[in-house]
Amino acid sequence: MTVFSTSSLWPLAGRAQQDVKIARLGFLGPAPASNYALRVEQLRAGLRDLGYIEGKNLIFELRWANNAAQLPELARELVRLNVDVIYAPSSTEAGAISQVTKTTPVVFGTHADPIRLGHVASLARPGGNMTGLTMLLTELVAKELEILTEVLPRSHKFGVLYTSTAPSHIPALQAVETAAQRLGVQVIMVPVQQVDDFDGAFATMVQERVDGFLVVASSLTFSARALLAALALKYRLPSMFGNREDVAAGGLMSYAPDFGDLTRRATTYIDAILKGTKPADIPVEQASKYELVINLKTAEALGLKLPEAFLLRADAVIE
Repeated sequence: MTVFSTSSLWPLAGRAQQDVKIARLGFLGPAPASNYALRVEQLRAGLRDLGYIEGKNLIFELRWANNAAQLPELARELVRLNVDVIYAPSSTEAGAISQVTKTTPVVFGTHADPIRLGHVASLARPGGNMTGLTMLLTELVAKELEILTEVLPRSHKFGVLYTSTAPSHIPALQAVETAAQRLGVQVIMVPVQQVDDFDGAFATMVQERVDGFLVVASSLTFSARALLAALALKYRLPSMFGNREDVAAGGLMSYAPDFGDLTRRATTYIDAILKGTKPADIPVEQASKYELVINLKTAEALGLKLPEAFLLRADAVIE
Protein backbone atom coordinates (compact mmCIF):
# COMPACT_ATOMS: atom_id res chain seq x y z
CA MET A 1 0.00 0.00 0.00
CA THR A 2 1.41 3.38 -0.99
CA VAL A 3 0.12 6.72 0.21
CA PHE A 4 1.10 10.05 -1.29
CA SER A 5 -0.39 13.49 -0.85
CA THR A 6 0.85 16.52 -2.72
CA SER A 7 -0.31 18.71 0.16
CA SER A 8 2.92 17.93 2.01
CA LEU A 9 4.89 19.72 -0.69
CA TRP A 10 3.49 23.18 -0.20
CA PRO A 11 4.53 26.05 2.06
CA LEU A 12 2.22 26.70 4.98
CA ALA A 13 1.55 30.22 3.76
CA GLY A 14 -0.04 28.87 0.63
CA ARG A 15 -2.32 26.61 2.65
CA ALA A 16 -3.46 29.44 4.82
CA GLN A 17 -5.00 31.45 2.02
CA GLN A 18 -8.68 31.88 2.81
CA ASP A 19 -9.80 33.41 -0.47
CA VAL A 20 -9.08 30.36 -2.63
CA LYS A 21 -11.31 27.29 -2.60
CA ILE A 22 -8.99 24.29 -2.59
CA ALA A 23 -10.42 21.16 -4.20
CA ARG A 24 -9.31 17.79 -2.89
CA LEU A 25 -9.17 15.04 -5.51
CA GLY A 26 -8.68 11.41 -4.56
CA PHE A 27 -7.05 8.92 -6.94
CA LEU A 28 -7.28 5.18 -6.36
CA GLY A 29 -5.09 2.96 -8.49
CA PRO A 30 -2.95 -0.19 -8.60
CA ALA A 31 0.68 -0.22 -7.46
CA PRO A 32 3.38 0.37 -8.48
CA ALA A 33 2.68 4.06 -9.00
CA SER A 34 5.41 4.30 -11.65
CA ASN A 35 3.42 2.13 -14.04
CA TYR A 36 0.49 4.53 -13.85
CA ALA A 37 2.57 7.70 -14.10
CA LEU A 38 1.33 8.43 -17.62
CA ARG A 39 -2.35 8.26 -16.59
CA VAL A 40 -1.74 10.52 -13.60
CA GLU A 41 0.06 13.07 -15.76
CA GLN A 42 -2.76 12.99 -18.33
CA LEU A 43 -5.20 13.67 -15.51
CA ARG A 44 -3.05 16.49 -14.17
CA ALA A 45 -2.62 18.02 -17.64
CA GLY A 46 -6.36 18.01 -18.26
CA LEU A 47 -7.01 19.67 -14.92
CA ARG A 48 -4.33 22.30 -15.56
CA ASP A 49 -6.07 23.15 -18.83
CA LEU A 50 -9.22 23.75 -16.79
CA GLY A 51 -7.45 26.10 -14.38
CA TYR A 52 -6.55 23.76 -11.53
CA ILE A 53 -3.07 24.29 -10.11
CA GLU A 54 -1.65 21.98 -7.48
CA GLY A 55 -0.70 23.94 -4.41
CA LYS A 56 -3.06 26.77 -5.25
CA ASN A 57 -6.56 25.39 -5.75
CA LEU A 58 -6.04 21.62 -5.95
CA ILE A 59 -4.77 18.85 -3.68
CA PHE A 60 -4.13 15.37 -5.06
CA GLU A 61 -4.56 12.44 -2.68
CA LEU A 62 -2.99 9.43 -4.42
CA ARG A 63 -3.52 5.92 -3.08
CA TRP A 64 -1.92 2.82 -4.59
CA ALA A 65 -3.05 -0.72 -3.78
CA ASN A 66 -0.63 -3.63 -3.93
CA ASN A 67 -3.54 -5.96 -4.64
CA ALA A 68 -7.31 -5.85 -5.14
CA ALA A 69 -7.99 -6.73 -1.50
CA GLN A 70 -6.46 -3.41 -0.41
CA LEU A 71 -8.71 -1.27 -2.61
CA PRO A 72 -11.73 -0.97 -0.24
CA GLU A 73 -9.45 0.00 2.67
CA LEU A 74 -7.82 2.76 0.62
CA ALA A 75 -11.21 3.89 -0.65
CA ARG A 76 -12.38 4.27 2.96
CA GLU A 77 -9.30 6.33 3.69
CA LEU A 78 -10.11 8.72 0.85
CA VAL A 79 -13.70 9.02 2.08
CA ARG A 80 -12.46 9.77 5.62
CA LEU A 81 -10.28 12.53 4.17
CA ASN A 82 -13.49 14.07 2.85
CA VAL A 83 -12.19 14.42 -0.70
CA ASP A 84 -14.50 16.27 -3.09
CA VAL A 85 -14.21 13.65 -5.85
CA ILE A 86 -12.53 10.26 -6.24
CA TYR A 87 -11.13 9.31 -9.65
CA ALA A 88 -11.27 5.57 -10.44
CA PRO A 89 -9.24 4.48 -13.49
CA SER A 90 -11.38 1.41 -14.16
CA SER A 91 -14.36 -0.63 -13.02
CA THR A 92 -12.19 -2.54 -10.53
CA GLU A 93 -11.48 0.59 -8.50
CA ALA A 94 -15.02 1.89 -8.99
CA GLY A 95 -16.35 -1.38 -7.58
CA ALA A 96 -14.17 -1.10 -4.49
CA ILE A 97 -15.32 2.48 -3.90
CA SER A 98 -18.97 1.46 -4.31
CA GLN A 99 -18.53 -0.90 -1.35
CA VAL A 100 -17.66 1.94 1.02
CA THR A 101 -19.64 5.01 -0.12
CA LYS A 102 -22.80 5.90 -1.96
CA THR A 103 -22.37 9.65 -1.44
CA THR A 104 -18.81 10.73 -2.28
CA PRO A 105 -18.76 11.68 -5.98
CA VAL A 106 -16.82 9.26 -8.17
CA VAL A 107 -15.60 9.73 -11.75
CA PHE A 108 -14.45 6.61 -13.59
CA GLY A 109 -12.13 6.94 -16.56
CA THR A 110 -12.48 3.69 -18.51
CA HIS A 111 -15.30 1.64 -16.99
CA ALA A 112 -15.92 -1.67 -18.72
CA ASP A 113 -19.66 -2.02 -18.09
CA PRO A 114 -21.17 0.43 -15.54
CA ILE A 115 -24.82 -0.56 -16.08
CA ARG A 116 -24.33 -4.32 -15.81
CA LEU A 117 -22.24 -3.90 -12.66
CA GLY A 118 -24.86 -1.63 -11.10
CA HIS A 119 -22.65 1.44 -10.78
CA VAL A 120 -25.09 3.59 -12.77
CA ALA A 121 -28.79 3.26 -13.51
CA SER A 122 -28.33 4.20 -17.16
CA LEU A 123 -25.79 5.98 -19.32
CA ALA A 124 -28.08 8.97 -19.85
CA ARG A 125 -29.07 9.26 -16.18
CA PRO A 126 -26.50 7.65 -13.87
CA GLY A 127 -28.71 8.36 -10.85
CA GLY A 128 -26.15 7.82 -8.09
CA ASN A 129 -22.75 9.08 -7.00
CA MET A 130 -20.85 7.76 -10.04
CA THR A 131 -20.36 8.89 -13.62
CA GLY A 132 -17.58 9.07 -16.21
CA LEU A 133 -16.52 7.33 -19.39
CA THR A 134 -16.93 3.77 -20.59
CA MET A 135 -16.00 1.34 -23.30
CA LEU A 136 -18.16 -1.74 -23.77
CA LEU A 137 -15.71 -4.49 -22.88
CA THR A 138 -18.01 -7.30 -24.00
CA GLU A 139 -18.03 -5.97 -27.57
CA LEU A 140 -14.35 -5.05 -27.46
CA VAL A 141 -13.01 -8.48 -26.48
CA ALA A 142 -15.09 -10.17 -29.18
CA LYS A 143 -13.56 -7.87 -31.78
CA GLU A 144 -10.07 -8.44 -30.37
CA LEU A 145 -10.44 -12.22 -30.69
CA GLU A 146 -11.69 -11.79 -34.24
CA ILE A 147 -8.61 -9.74 -35.17
CA LEU A 148 -6.29 -12.27 -33.51
CA THR A 149 -7.78 -15.10 -35.55
CA GLU A 150 -7.38 -12.99 -38.68
CA VAL A 151 -3.65 -12.58 -37.98
CA LEU A 152 -3.33 -16.32 -37.19
CA PRO A 153 -5.77 -17.90 -39.68
CA ARG A 154 -4.39 -21.43 -39.24
CA SER A 155 -4.63 -21.34 -35.46
CA HIS A 156 -7.53 -22.84 -33.54
CA LYS A 157 -6.67 -22.53 -29.84
CA PHE A 158 -6.16 -19.28 -27.94
CA GLY A 159 -5.51 -18.37 -24.34
CA VAL A 160 -7.60 -15.69 -22.64
CA LEU A 161 -5.73 -14.06 -19.78
CA TYR A 162 -8.19 -12.37 -17.43
CA THR A 163 -8.19 -10.81 -13.97
CA SER A 164 -10.40 -12.87 -11.67
CA THR A 165 -10.85 -9.98 -9.23
CA ALA A 166 -12.30 -7.69 -11.94
CA PRO A 167 -16.13 -8.03 -11.86
CA SER A 168 -16.45 -6.78 -15.44
CA HIS A 169 -14.45 -9.75 -16.72
CA ILE A 170 -17.26 -12.22 -16.01
CA PRO A 171 -19.53 -10.93 -18.82
CA ALA A 172 -16.44 -10.31 -20.95
CA LEU A 173 -15.51 -14.00 -20.77
CA GLN A 174 -19.02 -14.95 -21.80
CA ALA A 175 -18.65 -12.64 -24.80
CA VAL A 176 -15.31 -14.25 -25.70
CA GLU A 177 -16.88 -17.73 -25.52
CA THR A 178 -19.70 -16.65 -27.83
CA ALA A 179 -17.24 -15.08 -30.27
CA ALA A 180 -15.06 -18.21 -30.21
CA GLN A 181 -18.02 -20.40 -31.14
CA ARG A 182 -18.87 -18.06 -34.01
CA LEU A 183 -15.25 -18.06 -35.23
CA GLY A 184 -14.85 -21.82 -34.83
CA VAL A 185 -11.92 -21.65 -32.38
CA GLN A 186 -11.25 -22.91 -28.86
CA VAL A 187 -10.42 -20.59 -25.97
CA ILE A 188 -8.64 -21.51 -22.74
CA MET A 189 -9.52 -19.22 -19.82
CA VAL A 190 -6.48 -18.41 -17.67
CA PRO A 191 -7.14 -16.39 -14.48
CA VAL A 192 -4.69 -14.15 -12.63
CA GLN A 193 -5.09 -12.09 -9.46
CA GLN A 194 -1.66 -10.54 -9.02
CA VAL A 195 1.66 -10.16 -10.80
CA ASP A 196 3.05 -13.30 -9.16
CA ASP A 197 0.44 -15.33 -11.08
CA PHE A 198 1.76 -14.46 -14.54
CA ASP A 199 4.51 -17.09 -14.74
CA GLY A 200 2.03 -19.82 -13.87
CA ALA A 201 -0.48 -18.43 -16.35
CA PHE A 202 2.02 -18.66 -19.18
CA ALA A 203 3.03 -22.15 -18.09
CA THR A 204 -0.64 -23.13 -18.38
CA MET A 205 -0.96 -21.64 -21.85
CA VAL A 206 2.20 -23.42 -23.00
CA GLN A 207 0.94 -26.71 -21.55
CA GLU A 208 -2.37 -26.21 -23.36
CA ARG A 209 -0.44 -25.50 -26.60
CA VAL A 210 -2.28 -22.30 -27.38
CA ASP A 211 -1.33 -20.56 -30.62
CA GLY A 212 -1.67 -17.05 -29.18
CA PHE A 213 -3.47 -15.25 -26.41
CA LEU A 214 -5.79 -12.38 -25.67
CA VAL A 215 -5.42 -10.18 -22.59
CA VAL A 216 -8.69 -8.87 -21.18
CA ALA A 217 -7.68 -5.36 -20.16
CA SER A 218 -7.57 -4.47 -16.46
CA SER A 219 -5.66 -2.21 -14.11
CA LEU A 220 -3.50 -5.19 -13.17
CA THR A 221 -2.47 -6.07 -16.72
CA PHE A 222 -1.90 -2.42 -17.59
CA SER A 223 0.44 -2.02 -14.61
CA ALA A 224 2.35 -5.15 -15.61
CA ARG A 225 2.40 -4.51 -19.36
CA ALA A 226 6.20 -4.68 -19.73
CA LEU A 227 6.36 -8.03 -17.91
CA LEU A 228 3.50 -9.47 -19.97
CA ALA A 229 5.14 -8.38 -23.22
CA ALA A 230 8.44 -9.94 -22.13
CA LEU A 231 6.77 -13.24 -21.20
CA ALA A 232 4.93 -13.31 -24.53
CA LEU A 233 8.26 -12.98 -26.34
CA LYS A 234 9.93 -15.54 -24.08
CA TYR A 235 7.29 -18.14 -24.89
CA ARG A 236 6.92 -16.93 -28.49
CA LEU A 237 3.19 -16.36 -28.22
CA PRO A 238 1.47 -13.77 -30.45
CA SER A 239 -0.56 -11.45 -28.25
CA MET A 240 -3.60 -9.20 -28.45
CA PHE A 241 -3.75 -6.55 -25.74
CA GLY A 242 -6.38 -4.04 -24.70
CA ASN A 243 -4.24 -0.93 -24.56
CA ARG A 244 -1.93 0.99 -26.90
CA GLU A 245 0.72 1.27 -24.16
CA ASP A 246 0.87 -2.53 -23.99
CA VAL A 247 2.11 -2.56 -27.59
CA ALA A 248 4.60 0.22 -26.91
CA ALA A 249 5.93 -2.01 -24.11
CA GLY A 250 6.53 -4.85 -26.59
CA GLY A 251 3.16 -6.57 -27.05
CA LEU A 252 2.29 -7.62 -30.59
CA MET A 253 -0.90 -5.63 -31.08
CA SER A 254 -3.87 -3.98 -29.44
CA TYR A 255 -7.37 -2.93 -30.37
CA ALA A 256 -8.69 -0.39 -27.92
CA PRO A 257 -10.05 3.08 -27.37
CA ASP A 258 -7.62 5.95 -26.80
CA PHE A 259 -7.38 5.66 -23.01
CA GLY A 260 -5.28 8.78 -22.76
CA ASP A 261 -8.06 10.75 -24.42
CA LEU A 262 -10.65 9.20 -22.09
CA THR A 263 -8.54 10.11 -19.07
CA ARG A 264 -8.27 13.73 -20.14
CA ARG A 265 -11.98 13.85 -20.92
CA ALA A 266 -12.67 12.62 -17.40
CA THR A 267 -11.26 15.89 -16.09
CA THR A 268 -14.29 17.73 -17.49
CA TYR A 269 -16.47 15.52 -15.26
CA ILE A 270 -14.32 16.30 -12.25
CA ASP A 271 -14.53 20.00 -13.06
CA ALA A 272 -18.32 19.89 -13.38
CA ILE A 273 -18.69 18.13 -10.03
CA LEU A 274 -16.33 20.56 -8.30
CA LYS A 275 -18.50 23.37 -9.66
CA GLY A 276 -21.63 21.87 -8.15
CA THR A 277 -23.14 19.45 -10.68
CA LYS A 278 -24.22 16.12 -9.21
CA PRO A 279 -22.78 12.92 -10.73
CA ALA A 280 -26.34 11.61 -11.02
CA ASP A 281 -27.08 14.32 -13.58
CA ILE A 282 -23.98 13.93 -15.80
CA PRO A 283 -24.46 11.36 -18.59
CA VAL A 284 -21.85 8.65 -19.01
CA GLU A 285 -19.98 8.95 -22.31
CA GLN A 286 -18.92 5.99 -24.42
CA ALA A 287 -15.61 5.75 -26.23
CA SER A 288 -16.19 6.56 -29.87
CA LYS A 289 -12.78 5.96 -31.45
CA TYR A 290 -10.93 2.65 -31.43
CA GLU A 291 -7.37 2.09 -32.62
CA LEU A 292 -5.53 -0.92 -34.02
CA VAL A 293 -1.86 -0.68 -33.06
CA ILE A 294 0.82 -3.16 -34.19
CA ASN A 295 4.40 -3.65 -33.06
CA LEU A 296 6.26 -4.71 -36.20
CA LYS A 297 9.49 -5.34 -34.29
CA THR A 298 7.69 -7.86 -32.07
CA ALA A 299 6.12 -9.53 -35.12
CA GLU A 300 9.57 -9.97 -36.64
CA ALA A 301 10.95 -11.36 -33.36
CA LEU A 302 8.13 -13.93 -33.40
CA GLY A 303 8.79 -14.77 -37.05
CA LEU A 304 5.28 -13.62 -37.88
CA LYS A 305 4.62 -12.25 -41.36
CA LEU A 306 1.68 -9.88 -41.21
CA PRO A 307 -0.31 -9.33 -44.42
CA GLU A 308 0.28 -5.95 -46.05
CA ALA A 309 -3.46 -5.29 -46.17
CA PHE A 310 -3.67 -5.85 -42.43
CA LEU A 311 -0.80 -3.44 -41.75
CA LEU A 312 -2.51 -0.81 -43.87
CA ARG A 313 -5.57 -1.03 -41.64
CA ALA A 314 -3.55 -0.20 -38.55
CA ASP A 315 -3.91 3.21 -36.97
CA ALA A 316 -0.31 3.01 -35.79
CA VAL A 317 2.64 0.72 -36.53
CA ILE A 318 5.58 0.62 -34.12
CA GLU A 319 8.80 -0.32 -35.92
